[in-house]
Amino acid sequence: MTKASTARQAAPQKRRKIVSLDKKKARAGWLFVLPFVIGFLIIYFPVIFDSLKYSVCEFEAVQGGGLSLDFVGFKNYQTALYEDANFVQVLISGIKQLVFDVPAIVIFSLFMAVLLNKKMFGRAAFRAIFFIPVILSTGLIAGIDADNILNDYMGSNGGIDDGSGQAASGAAQIVSMADFTWLFRNMQVGTELLDYVVGIVNNIYGIINRSGVQMLIFLAGLQSVSPAIYESCSIDGASGWETFWKITFPMVSPMILVNTIYTVIDAFTAESNTVMKYIDKTYESSTVVATSMSWMYFAIVILMIALVSAALSAYIFYQKRD
Repeated sequence: MTKASTARQAAPQKRRKIVSLDKKKARAGWLFVLPFVIGFLIIYFPVIFDSLKYSVCEFEAVQGGGLSLDFVGFKNYQTALYEDANFVQVLISGIKQLVFDVPAIVIFSLFMAVLLNKKMFGRAAFRAIFFIPVILSTGLIAGIDADNILNDYMGSNGGIDDGSGQAASGAAQIVSMADFTWLFRNMQVGTELLDYVVGIVNNIYGIINRSGVQMLIFLAGLQSVSPAIYESCSIDGASGWETFWKITFPMVSPMILVNTIYTVIDAFTAESNTVMKYIDKTYESSTVVATSMSWMYFAIVILMIALVSAALSAYIFYQKRD
């Protein structure tokens, strides 16, 4: 053997770096969201920065084009909070309504997803029927529906004069407080709970319209549960009620968190949202005040999402796959 071959054998060989599966998945994830990140930095970030800048400034149009900005600090925010007589009231009422609507939407979508996950005739057709409102509430169809006179009547509190001197109740008023008071007269139920139930029942049309995406997410979570787990529960003699709370509910708890956050964002940014409508109306008279309202509303949305995530994360069950 020559000295050169002996030196090559003695030299340590470089080991090939092995990348773990988790790192490969992380790289694939970043590659997947890279177009959005680039688009956000190039298109959306400058717009967001300008919006934040306008919220703390007053501007005037300059002859020849352009704007003259004058920094005023939090004056626009103070105007929105203290000088505008309606913004705080609209904001509080809108948040209160959403606090009641979000649990109803999530619970209803979970209930329907469990039913639609059962083996039955026409299951695919029923799934499509419940998802149709999601399609109809977007784009051109949503604009037509917003101008629909019948839809306005369905959501109105008025009625039709039948000649008896009294107006019939609105079509949207499915049940009244008196109906539920009679139904629960033997139960110790407070009026606040009755008001909530009456409001949910009368708003069932809106709840179904806003539950389609959540149903699909819950269905995906339910179908990911191994049938062997349900077979084991059946062999052990567990009832359907016990199986739901011990197996189904913990297994879909991550989807509950996802759907709750999605519902909060969807409800806060919907065109039918009263706060959004009020901000759009304010924009016509004062752009800078409306911009400051938008940023305060955005901060409240982020705070609500953080509170929901913190409250639900402690009860989320994540299945470990070793």
